Amino acid sequence: MTDTIHTRTQSTEKRSPKQQSTKRPFKTSAIQLGLLIPLLATAGCSLLPASEAQPGGGRGQSAREEGPVVVKTMLAETGSVAGLLTYTGTTRPVQQVALRAQVDGEVTSLLVDVGDAIAQGMLLAQLDGDLQTTTVNQAQAELSARRAETAQAAVSISEARAAVVQAEATLAQAQIDAERLRQLANQGAIALQSAEAAELAVTNARQTLRSAQARVAAQSQAAASAADRIDAQQAIVTQTQKQLSYADLRSPLTGVVLSKQVDIGSFVESGATLLELGDISSLEVTVQVSELDISQLSLGQSARVTLDAFPGEGSILGQITQIAPLADQVSRLVPVQVTIPNSGSSNSSKIGSGLLARVQFTSAQQNLVVVPASALTLERASEAPSDSGAVGEVSEDATLFVIEKQGEEQDEQTVAIARLVKIGNRDQDRVEIISGLDPREAFITQSDRPLTSGQAVRLSILSESNESSTDEPMVEPAKGEGRS
Repeated sequence: MTDTIHTRTQSTEKRSPKQQSTKRPFKTSAIQLGLLIPLLATAGCSLLPASEAQPGGGRGQSAREEGPVVVKTMLAETGSVAGLLTYTGTTRPVQQVALRAQVDGEVTSLLVDVGDAIAQGMLLAQLDGDLQTTTVNQAQAELSARRAETAQAAVSISEARAAVVQAEATLAQAQIDAERLRQLANQGAIALQSAEAAELAVTNARQTLRSAQARVAAQSQAAASAADRIDAQQAIVTQTQKQLSYADLRSPLTGVVLSKQVDIGSFVESGATLLELGDISSLEVTVQVSELDISQLSLGQSARVTLDAFPGEGSILGQITQIAPLADQVSRLVPVQVTIPNSGSSNSSKIGSGLLARVQFTSAQQNLVVVPASALTLERASEAPSDSGAVGEVSEDATLFVIEKQGEEQDEQTVAIARLVKIGNRDQDRVEIISGLDPREAFITQSDRPLTSGQAVRLSILSESNESSTDEPMVEPAKGEGRS
């Protein structure tokens, strides 16, 4: 058994030199590969053509400076740097009223409940009207009495006028008798005393006539007073009938019942609220806007309203319908009212009063071209950037580079053209272009070395262009280099 083990050990030792000779080439290849990787990493740029290498001196640097400048371009887009103003408010009906009792009484009927649709003039509730009915009956009875007085006054006027007529006839006859007797007395046919008695009768008849005429005037005045009392009583009757109608409470608008304050059997006094009604065909949201932002808003301006109660249903387009002329003297906030439609929308059966609404105002200017601030070269100095990185207040004129095709078809090349533009508002990294650049027009945002107008350029693979192809990958500019 020992010999066998020894024999195997010897055979193993005999094979070891052969195995070592077999593994030696692999060990040599591994060593060579380990030495080659650092060399490849160090000479990586030498594997690229000289024109594609990073700046550094030598032949690659010279070839890059002689060839077209590699640039990155973007397509001009419209927008605004003003940003979106967002505020919160609460929805309320465009019209909301409290239905109040105008007379005292017990609620005998409620014909609607919360959430019911109502129409203008619809009967909603009734109060006990027995007291008002009694008052109306009394007023009507008094009116009848006043009318009877007027009729009696008319009869009295007629009697007085008849007495006047009789007095006039008596006076006329007395005057005739007195004149005849005076003639007979002058002739001595009768005694003078008889003539004097006849003249006295004339005087009495005249006095009786005056008294009858006075009675006619008095009766006429009494009749006029009775007529005035009739008019006054008629007004009382009308008022009591109106008070009786107050026992029936009708809707002053078309909308829905928002809330109910009483139940059947409740006693209410004049002025107590029974129902809250509202017209929710449109809703209003009033938000408090800072005085610093109010200049960006105007009547009729669009606004987007999002309701937290319906997060998955998107926003509703509304508009500004009122900007209060008076700001709060402490907070400097200005109430702004936004109206949104509610009828005819998918939410028309859900949106009600009292919901939290987030109002987002869009900028009034949405048709201006907006470009990165780094693409501009200012013609006049601007304020230094702030510590927060904001672009200072830029001047009105600036220069940017656009690309154009020049030459014949066979020799056509792309060149950079400097263009003067008018600029407007800006934020930290974007500027509005008022004029000088059209939407969807390509402009240069970055170059691998300083540019001059008319210089040939090549578009990088990251460039946006109206053409489908680009020339080559972007070569990052060396430190200290960039577009002029």
